[in-house]
Amino acid sequence: MARKKRRMPRWFRWTLLALAPLVLFNLTVAFFGNSAVFPLSPFFLRSKALALAHYAWHRPHCLFQEHEPLGKHVAHAETKHHLPRGLLAALIEVESNGRVHRISSAGAMGPAQLTPDTARMMGVSDPFDPASGIDGSARYLAAQLATFHDAKLALAAYNAGPGAVVGRAIPKNGESESYVRKVMAAYQSRQPAPLVANAK
Repeated sequence: MARKKRRMPRWFRWTLLALAPLVLFNLTVAFFGNSAVFPLSPFFLRSKALALAHYAWHRPHCLFQEHEPLGKHVAHAETKHHLPRGLLAALIEVESNGRVHRISSAGAMGPAQLTPDTARMMGVSDPFDPASGIDGSARYLAAQLATFHDAKLALAAYNAGPGAVVGRAIPKNGESESYVRKVMAAYQSRQPAPLVANAK
């Protein structure tokens, strides 16, 4: 006697159908943004949608011409906005490892990982463009340094938002403490080695 095939319950099929757009959306962000995004994540949908829109507008401009190395844009922005030498470079290393077209799981964009709201606030129309994105990042970081007068607190504000830095303490949110440690380690590695006097 042939066995009857068990059909999926109707509610399960409807659930899969309802979740399909969310899964497709998150996989699209992960694919084009070269990042890890949980397929069922319901978080930061607006930011991720705006990031994809920015990406779609930017990408045709660089299909046939590679971006210049980021180093000169970083050095120029650090000098222009009076940042400690190497701090912005360290931040970009941790944020994106220098990947121009990166989109994070939270919808942050470009080498400096500006969120859509921060990009708009800093007047950056194309966060994926290294020159404007890095300059906007430098201005934002410089503003945090001017507010907190401390590199670690400024980095925490860059990561979690200035409102999250309360009582001159790095937020304990499961991310900012690790982020600040990584950027400061990358920053220290960029500093020239101290000169050692020859022993007589």
